[in-house]
Amino acid sequence: MAKTEAGAQAPRTAEVQQGEPNQVMARELGWYASFSVAFGFVSIATGIFTAYGSVLATSGPRGIWAWPISVIGQLCIALVFGALAARIPISGYSYQWVSRIVGPVWGWIMGWISFAFLGVVVVAVDYTIASTILPELFQYIGTTQNAWVITAGVVLLQALLVAASTRITHKVNSAAVTAQLIGMIALTVLLFAVGYFTGKLDFAHLFDTGTIPESGYYGLGGGTHAGPFALAFLLGAFTIVGFESAANLAEETKNPARVIPKAMVQAVLSLGVLGFLFLIAVTAAVGRVDGAAESATPVATVITAVLGSVVGKILLVLVVVSIFSCGLVITLSGTRLVYAMSRDERFPGWRLLKRIHPRTATPLNATVFMMLIAQIVLAVFSRSTDALFQLFSAATLLPAVIYAGTVAMYAAKRSSLPPSRGFSLGRWEVPVLLLAAVWLVYELLIFRDASFRGPWAYVLVLCGIGAVYLVALIARRGRAALTMPDMADVDRALDSATAPSAAATEGAPR
Repeated sequence: MAKTEAGAQAPRTAEVQQGEPNQVMARELGWYASFSVAFGFVSIATGIFTAYGSVLATSGPRGIWAWPISVIGQLCIALVFGALAARIPISGYSYQWVSRIVGPVWGWIMGWISFAFLGVVVVAVDYTIASTILPELFQYIGTTQNAWVITAGVVLLQALLVAASTRITHKVNSAAVTAQLIGMIALTVLLFAVGYFTGKLDFAHLFDTGTIPESGYYGLGGGTHAGPFALAFLLGAFTIVGFESAANLAEETKNPARVIPKAMVQAVLSLGVLGFLFLIAVTAAVGRVDGAAESATPVATVITAVLGSVVGKILLVLVVVSIFSCGLVITLSGTRLVYAMSRDERFPGWRLLKRIHPRTATPLNATVFMMLIAQIVLAVFSRSTDALFQLFSAATLLPAVIYAGTVAMYAAKRSSLPPSRGFSLGRWEVPVLLLAAVWLVYELLIFRDASFRGPWAYVLVLCGIGAVYLVALIARRGRAALTMPDMADVDRALDSATAPSAAATEGAPR
C-alpha cells in the first residue's frame, strides 16, 4: 500500500480493502455489456427526440449537417478516453485519471463536476419520456405536473434496479440496447421507404434554413450570441456524451484495458452513423408533414404522420425503452463515481457511501444517494419550461467542461503516462489530440451564448458548494487526506482483471 506524505496509508481501491468483507464488486462484464453501457448512455433516441426541435428553431433543417462534425469531434475524445482507460482501469474515470496523473486536488474537482453532470443529466433524460414521448403515445396533454410525477417514478425504478443487482441491471440494459439498435434501424429504414413511396420526403429540405436568414448563418456570432449553424452543434454535443461511462465500470469488467476502449469507440461510431441517417429521414419529411416544424415534439409527429398511428406507436414504445436504458446507465455510472470517491474518503458522507451491500454486492447507499439527488434536481427544475431548458443546457455544458479538462491533462502529461496493456493511439496520438482540442475550444465558444447564462450559474453554484467541502476536508484532515495510491495500485487492478481472485467473486449478485 502506498504511503501518504504524512506517513498514513493512502486511500484504498476495491482490490485491496483489507478487513472489510464483501467490499468488492464482481468482475463479470464482457464486451457487449461494456458496449451496451456506452451505447445506452449516449442513446441517440434520447438526444434527438429531446433537442431536434431546438435545432429547427435556431438553425433550420440545414443544421443537421453539424452532426457528422460533432461525431468526429466526440470520436476523438472517445479515443483519448480509451487511451486513458487502458492505463488506469479503475472506477471513477476522469476523477481517477486526473487525480493520479495531475494531482488529487484537480482530480477531486473533476470528480465533483462529473457528479454534478450525472445528477442533472439523468433528470434531463428521464423527463424526455414524460414530456415528449408518452403524450404522443397515449394522446394526452402533457403538463409540468404530470411530467414531474412520471419522471420521479422512472428515476425511482432505475435506482431500484441498480441497487438490486448489477447483473440484472446489465441484462435489462443489454436487452434495451438490443431493442434500441433494432428499433432505430427499423425506424430509419421505414421512414425512408414509406416516406419515399408516399411522397412525404423532400431531400431539398435538408439544405433549407427555414425561417433563419442566410446572412451570417455560418458565423460564430458576435458578443454574447452564437451563430445559427454554431448552435446546431449542440445537438451532437448533447447527444453523443456518456460513452466514457463504460470506463466507470472498469472494476466490474473482464480485461478492461482492451474491452473498454473498443466498446467506447464502437459505440460512438455506430451511434454517429445511425443517428445521422435517422436525422436525414426525419428532416426530409418535416417539410411535408403539416404542423411538424411547429410541433413541440417534431420527431414523434413525423413518425406518426409517415408510418401511421399503429406502427408509429410500436416504434415509440421502443424509443421509451431506449430512453429508460439511458437513464439506467446514468444512474449506474453516477453510483459508481460516488462510490469511488467515497472509497477514497473524499466525498460527503463517505463512511456510508463507500459500503458494498453484502447480499447484492452493489453500492446500495451510493445508489440511494444518487436517486435522492435526482429527485431534488427534478423538484427544483420542473417548476417551469424555462427552468427545464436551463437543466437541458447544463447537461450539455458540463460534459464539455469534463472532456476539455481531461483532454488537456492527457496532452500535458502524455509523456509520463503509465504503459498501456490494451489500447494505444500510436502515431495517431498527436492528430487525435489536435482535432479533439479544436473541437472542444469551438464547442466551449458556443456556450458563451446568452442563453447559457443560467447553466453557467448552475455550474458555478455547484462548484462553489464543492469548493466549500474541499476546503473543509483539507482543513480537517490536511493535504495528506487527498493523496492517492501509486501506480502499483493500478497494476494490481489490471492483474486482477486478467486473473480475478476468489475474493473478487464472493458475494456476487445472484
